[in-house]
Amino acid sequence: MKSVIFLVSALLFLLVTGCVQSVRYTQDEIKDFPPSIQEQIKKGEVSPGMTQLQVRYSWGAPDSVILLAPTADGKNREEWVYTRLGGVFKTRLIFTDGKITEIISTEPGVIK
Repeated sequence: MKSVIFLVSALLFLLVTGCVQSVRYTQDEIKDFPPSIQEQIKKGEVSPGMTQLQVRYSWGAPDSVILLAPTADGKNREEWVYTRLGGVFKTRLIFTDGKITEIISTEPGVIK
């Protein structure tokens, strides 16, 4: 019985600590961004139009980066993939010329 309680406690601890977001920026680093972008970074949110640097401040480094074929007019494209809760939730951010143009997610609340 003690081992079951210990395992459940350890699992809950890992789940809770995995959800804690640490600050990945200083106020000085984001001061030149528009106020709305600063607020999104503080809340850990992303939205179309954000740059790759702004996303890194908000969510940190992606789990993987995939280079995509350029657009018909030659713009560079990348896909950043973030996974949470051991891969249960997956969010893909598509960047065109360094800005988010598409968000695809299985995580509730990411797309508003």
